[in-house]
Formats: sequence, structure tokens, C-alpha cells
Amino acid sequence: MSEQSRISRKTLSIMILVVCIFIVVLYNLPGSRKPGAEQPGPLVLPSQNQALKERADGLKLTSLEMIEQAHAKPHKVHIESWDTPNGARVLFVQAPEIPMLDVKVVFDAGAARDQSLPGLAQLTSSMLTEGAGIADVDAIARHFEGLGASINSASYRDMAVVSLRTLSDSQYRDPALTLFYDVVSQPTFPQSSLQRLRGQMLLGLQQEKQSPGALAQKAFFQQLYGELPYGIPPNGNEDSLNRIGTEDLRRFHQQYYVAANMVVAMIGDIDRTQAELIALQLDKQLPAGQPAPPLPAANKLQQAIQEHVEFPSSQTHIMVGGLGVKRGDPDWFALYVGNEILGAGGFSSRLNQIIRQDHGLAYSVYSHFIPMAGAGPFLINLQTRSDQTRQALDLLNTTLSDFVRNGPTAQELDAAKRHILGSFPLQTASNSNIVDYLGMIGFYDLPLNYLDTYIGNVEQVEVDDVRQAFQRIVQPDALLTVTAGQDSGAAETVP
Repeated sequence: MSEQSRISRKTLSIMILVVCIFIVVLYNLPGSRKPGAEQPGPLVLPSQNQALKERADGLKLTSLEMIEQAHAKPHKVHIESWDTPNGARVLFVQAPEIPMLDVKVVFDAGAARDQSLPGLAQLTSSMLTEGAGIADVDAIARHFEGLGASINSASYRDMAVVSLRTLSDSQYRDPALTLFYDVVSQPTFPQSSLQRLRGQMLLGLQQEKQSPGALAQKAFFQQLYGELPYGIPPNGNEDSLNRIGTEDLRRFHQQYYVAANMVVAMIGDIDRTQAELIALQLDKQLPAGQPAPPLPAANKLQQAIQEHVEFPSSQTHIMVGGLGVKRGDPDWFALYVGNEILGAGGFSSRLNQIIRQDHGLAYSVYSHFIPMAGAGPFLINLQTRSDQTRQALDLLNTTLSDFVRNGPTAQELDAAKRHILGSFPLQTASNSNIVDYLGMIGFYDLPLNYLDTYIGNVEQVEVDDVRQAFQRIVQPDALLTVTAGQDSGAAETVP
């Protein structure tokens, strides 16, 4: 019996080995694998690029490399656009593949419109779902939950956004839209909710005081923009938050949440006629109003400026930069590709290679262009041990100056373009991604073929384009340097 058992086990082992060999041979036959058929990495959004690019040493094939090996294909998104009677702009993509509808309403009602009451835009946005029409906060939550729908509101420096995701079937879509219209147009701003949300924001300000990174960022924007709208902290300050009342919220809503100041972005399983009816209903329920006036322009720095925020920590947070560009700048793609090489490309970026890998001064270092309606900032941020701050700043400034003066190499440019082009299809892989792009295109008045021409615009970038664009925008001898940590005298060596 035992002999027969040993024979059976031996036979089974041989069979398993033969099957494995057969699979390997079949897998490696010519034509058995299609280029780019490897399992792609995780979805890469603009705000997630950096964290997803880092990998452990020793892996032979990572999601990043799979992306870089992928072949970029033309990406066609048919965007229809029209204006409502009261002046709202509508962008719509019909997508019948899944029975869902995404609606995003964008207003020029961000923190840049706060004026003398910092935090007003954020509080107004947060209060929209606290009560609308005859529904209170609990009724709103129950209503959307019962329909399998979700609603969200958010406020940024440039804009305020209210978004809805719902099933496209009319028995779910119509009641979800009905309350969505009320949330956008008829918020009640209950006093009890105002007190609760104000308390949360005040608590957030106290927590911010314990974060050197948050303190550095706030100091950077205030120093770069001064009294201009982008210098206003979106989360306000203790004085302004305590002064904001329900009448301030109503006034802000009546001024900026109006049809002429609105962009409506939609994608989903509805047709053009249904999309027009949705946009028209929003248009009717809101006052016509006026578009928000253009923001005053900021001036470039004329000389280097240093600011230090004292904070009792062993790490120093560093932010270095200046004015960047607006959305739609003609050099945007050259700057975007160049920044991928300089500091946005994770392990492969120059800043990371020199500051982290060669000298071990920081765990991560990144550079960013943040285009907005006005010139947004260009900045580089990292954190390092306080006694290494001077060395890290010297390397940062030397690396940046060299890149602005000479630009990238042809090899760096080719690698950056491959990664950008490989990851772009993943950034438009879902309706929620596309509706975000629609809102951006409408709000910043970008061309309707922005997504269709994206790949071509990246492919056309040359070394000289990057060098000339950086030389036009970035001034290495006139940068703002903000440090938050223990004072190590680093500012003395900053040019």
C-alpha cells in the first residue's frame, strides 16, 4: 500500500512538472503575448503620481515600467458644449457603457473670492449639504443613500464644486437630481451646522500649528502673493471664522453661485436632450447673476526672499519657488514634461537622484507647477534633518539653476515622455476622471479637443522647448525660500 502511494505521488509530481513546462513553452511561443498586454499598474491620478512611482530595489518589472513600455494611443473623447439662456457653460459626454450619470457643477467661488473674510468660501461650500429646500442634513443624507447616489461639495483657491453621481435610470436619476438642484440653489445655512463646521475649522487651525509642513505652505503662499487673493488662506483664520455669520454665507452664495458664474460638466448614460434638460433646470433655479471679475495679477519676485518659521522639530520643511503659469499657458506642455524630469518623476527625477540617492538628505523631493486662473506657483518641496538644511538647499539651487540653464538631455526627455504618454490613458479610464477634466476644461476655457490633442502635444515637446520655457518662467536668482523647523542659519547661504 505504501509502495503504491509512493508511485502515485511520483506520478503526480511528474504530471505537474510536465504541465508547468507546457505552459511555459506555450506562453513563450511567438505571438502568444501582445505588446502592452501586461497587467497595468494602479490608476494614476495627477495628485497620486509621486507615491505610485517609488518602488523597492530588485524588482524586475514594476507597474511604472509597465506604464513606460505601453504604447500611447490617440484618446478620443467627444465633448459637446453649449451655453444656457442665463450664460452657464455646459460640457457633456455621452457614455452609455455603464448605467451611471456624473454631474459636476463648478463655480468661480473659491477662496480667492473671500476678500476680508478668509474661510468664507470653504464654509459656504461645506454648508450646502447641511440643509436645502425643506430637507435638513439628515434628510439629505437619507435621500441620496436610499437612491444609491452620492453628493459632494468642495472648495479650492479658484473654484467651488458640487458633484453628483447617480444611476442613470430615471426612477433613481430624477429624484436624485431634484434634491441636487435644491442643494446647489436653495441652501438654508442652519445656524447649528454653522457652529459645528466653524468649530471643526477652528480645530483644524490648531492642528495646523503642529504641522511644520502646513505652516511652511501657508507662509509660502502669503509671502508669494501678499494681499492678493491667492495669498488668502482657504481655511481662514481664527478672527475671520468667528466673524462669519449666516448672512455672510447667504451673501456669498447669492453673489457667486449664479448661472453666469457656472460651468456644468456631465458624463453618463443619457442623451443630449436629457443633458440639456438637466442644465436648463440648474439654469432656471439659480439667479442669472454676473461672472466673477478677473483676479488681479501677481508680480514676479525681483530678488531672492527667505523666510523661516521656527518650529521645534528635528526635521526642517523646505519650500522653494516663485510664480508659475496660468492654465492654458502656451508653454504648458513643455513645462509639464520638463518638470517630470526635474522633480515630478519620482526616483528618476534629477532632484531625487541628487538630493536623495546621491547624498541621502531627504526621503523625497518633488517639484510642482500649479496652474490656476491666475499665475499659480512653481515650487519645490522636501524635508531634511535640520542640521542638513544648508547642504540640501545648496544642492537644490545648484540642480535647479543647471536645469534652467541647460535643460534636459535627450535621454531624459524620451524617458519622461514615455512615462507621461503611457500613464495618460489610465487618467481618463473612468467617468469620474473624465468629468473632472470636463470641469477643468470648462472652468479654465481650454480647447474642447484638449484630451484628443494631449498625446500629440506631449510628443511634440523638444529639448529646446523645455529649456526656453523654464528660462521664461523660472528665475533661479529670484526665488522665495521658506523653511519651517529649527533655525540652522540656512538662509544665509541661499542666493
